[in-house]
Amino acid sequence: QVQLVQSGGGSVQAGESLRLSCAASGITTTYSCMAWFRQVPGKEREGVAILYASGGRTSYDYHDSVKGRTTISRDNAKDTLYLQMTSLTPEDTAMYFCAAGLVPCGFATFRAISWGQGTQVTVSS
Repeated sequence: QVQLVQSGGGSVQAGESLRLSCAASGITTTYSCMAWFRQVPGKEREGVAILYASGGRTSYDYHDSVKGRTTISRDNAKDTLYLQMTSLTPEDTAMYFCAAGLVPCGFATFRAISWGQGTQVTVSS
């Protein structure tokens, strides 16, 4: 399986922005379903954003808590998946993971093929 390598993350102040990256060779051609998840110790993992490419069409889905201030995208030239978040709040503090999954591609029934190693995002108020 293709290894997903994450970068980005770190500590930021509330209201600031952050971009996470998830790179893998041939990522745009190998995976049609990709997503970002996050997890806080003691809580269930939750989906943040999903990108699904099929037949030249790309669809997106976002968790309600990040909708409107979050963008999931892919850069074909750089073989990289991105998660751009703005207006960060302490509630966004979590370990973030990128993942590739099987289709159908959705939060509720996500079936991972591969996971990134995770990167910590800490938002202070």
